[in-house]
Amino acid sequence: MTADEFIRLHADEPVEQLAFRLQQHKEIDAAYVLRQIEGRQRMARKVPSLAQVDGLRFPMRLSMEQCSGEVAARYKADLVARRIGSRRCMADLTGGFGIDFAFLSPLFDEAHYVERQDELVELAAHNLPLMDARATTVEQGEAAEWLARAEQLDLVFLDPARRDEAGRKVVLLDDCEPNVKDLLPLLRRKCRYALVKLSPMLDIASCLQSLPAVAEVHVVAEKGECKELLLLLDFTTDKDPDFPDETVVFCHDGFDFRFTRMEEAQAVAPGTDRVMRYLYEPSAALLKAGAFKVVVARYGLLKLHPESHLYTSDELVNDFPGRRFRVLRTSRFAKPQLRAFVDGVKRANLTVRNFPGTVAALRKRLRVAEGGEEYWFATTLNDQTHVLIACEKVSPIEKMV
Repeated sequence: MTADEFIRLHADEPVEQLAFRLQQHKEIDAAYVLRQIEGRQRMARKVPSLAQVDGLRFPMRLSMEQCSGEVAARYKADLVARRIGSRRCMADLTGGFGIDFAFLSPLFDEAHYVERQDELVELAAHNLPLMDARATTVEQGEAAEWLARAEQLDLVFLDPARRDEAGRKVVLLDDCEPNVKDLLPLLRRKCRYALVKLSPMLDIASCLQSLPAVAEVHVVAEKGECKELLLLLDFTTDKDPDFPDETVVFCHDGFDFRFTRMEEAQAVAPGTDRVMRYLYEPSAALLKAGAFKVVVARYGLLKLHPESHLYTSDELVNDFPGRRFRVLRTSRFAKPQLRAFVDGVKRANLTVRNFPGTVAALRKRLRVAEGGEEYWFATTLNDQTHVLIACEKVSPIEKMV
């Protein structure tokens, strides 16, 4: 049996089990086969539209873990199509496995894939035509060296490596490779726009301070988990450092919400000492983006506490960008009130927000397990009172009313 035959026969089986089965086939390169099967299975979860493409070859696990999922890749393509009018030529200077390149390159007349790792370059040369990517050139090289000798570009895409030489994750912009700050002068000379993909762990304010050309910030989440932080650098105009920060921040998580940093800074968020009929928890994208006050003005809500980032109202806001709950009951943390609050409930989904304690400690105190239909929030009100709020999710029928 050949390696390709084994892959076709066992493509959907757990890799852990296949490792034992391959011991019976000494003629097959087990490491290669397992990598291909695991890679295709990861591809099916991350980029389903490309997962069934015949003939794709897959890299090491780390490269698959770091590549964009389909939602984020399509989002980047939509962003570029909306924002950049003339799309003659682009370069992806950190090509990797090529998912972002595959979605971006068809928007341009010319598209150049550049990657410093030889193995990934070899794979890209094989895979990109199968992905229908528009690859004018596929080259091995360092980002700065390639850019220095390049002609003028409309877009440069960068996805700096976020691990050090020992493989540990880094969270500072200066620690990413290539260092976008060091590339700024070259980027200004060589391209009209640059799109930089960063870890959602990076601090947005720090990034904006380091990269003054940022025109848009995009926080891309999927199913409540932040996946990517994108910075669009615009070199066609110069920002006035004395002008208010009108950088637009976009939040995407099955919805689209946008605001400016100046709008957030100037927004007023009245607090309340009372939990009303409905409770709102912003999506992870809004929390990462720092949209803490602007949602109050935008949706007519009250904030439970300046640091709680939970909101309330007596009228349901259907289009709130996050989770919506109907409040069932509330309790302070006196024993008699807590006893009545729990009253036979064995399971609840518990969250602590601006509260002096952990979920584990509170679960032990309340004697409730994870799960169930109720959602409990331990938090602090505007008058510094600690409360426990029991909620249920707003039903689909109620959302349509």
